[in-house]
Amino acid sequence: MTPPTVQEALNSLHSKSYFSPVPTNITESDINDHDDPIILGVDEAGRGPVLGPMVYGVAYCKKSYQDSVIIPNYLFDDSKKLTDPVRRQLFSYMYGETRQIDQVGYATTVITPLDISSGMSRFPPTKQYNLNEQAHDVTMGLIQGVLNQGVKLDHVYVDTVGPPLSYQKKLQERFPNVKFTVEKKADALYCVVSVASVVAKVTRDLLIESLGFKNIGSGYPGDPNTKQWLRDTQTSVMGWPQNVVRFSWQTAKTLLDDNAEKGDGVDMQWEEDFISTKKSLQKQWERQLQERKQMEQDLPITLDNWYH
Repeated sequence: MTPPTVQEALNSLHSKSYFSPVPTNITESDINDHDDPIILGVDEAGRGPVLGPMVYGVAYCKKSYQDSVIIPNYLFDDSKKLTDPVRRQLFSYMYGETRQIDQVGYATTVITPLDISSGMSRFPPTKQYNLNEQAHDVTMGLIQGVLNQGVKLDHVYVDTVGPPLSYQKKLQERFPNVKFTVEKKADALYCVVSVASVVAKVTRDLLIESLGFKNIGSGYPGDPNTKQWLRDTQTSVMGWPQNVVRFSWQTAKTLLDDNAEKGDGVDMQWEEDFISTKKSLQKQWERQLQERKQMEQDLPITLDNWYH
């Protein structure tokens, strides 16, 4: 059975979000029950690869459910420490026909390669939407989405993107009624973040598989198999499918430029490069004109230069 997080994002060029139904023990509980707070974890999968989407996942539940059910009975951890079969089995317990973990809600946003690249490649550069900003906005969107479902979150734990303190302050200002803990390696420190980590990782892995390519490696720029796949599948004009490769990554840019230099590809002239060159020439011309005026001012007045 395909996870609903994957079904929502299949074959989409643009980013998609999925929110699970709210668990019954949360919808039926007293919203003022401070003795059993609702906690939420945030983590991502696929931040560094040149291939495929970046997936943000959140998971939430009552703290008592985490402590009495999840921690003693299931081996959630930083998803990178778990094998692929274990990750998939754990996630299946949350959505499958025989749901064992039925009191955990979850949500994902799949940020596609096209949206990542177009955001990072905006012109002029002052309007570029960098990866950290995209990650922050998606995280806040997921938290807001859970709150919009009527879930009264007490504490949110986040695996950090960038400096933890400034990120925590940013989140706290956006959601003043929610407590935040932002830490490095939070997916290994807090169980609810580990659950979110598994949700995000399995969703990304299945979306990569759905593309139907073989021998693509891990998708990271330093992976020899990934580099070879990029070379083998590169076309002369468009490079690669826009739903697969992040064109804003230096790995992709270098391969496109190298192909053009070898005569196997088309040398692309980008508008921003032309504008930058034109502005540079304009400034150079203005500087030369100013220097010429200064030289003329410094010349002694003679009949020759008076009439010229």
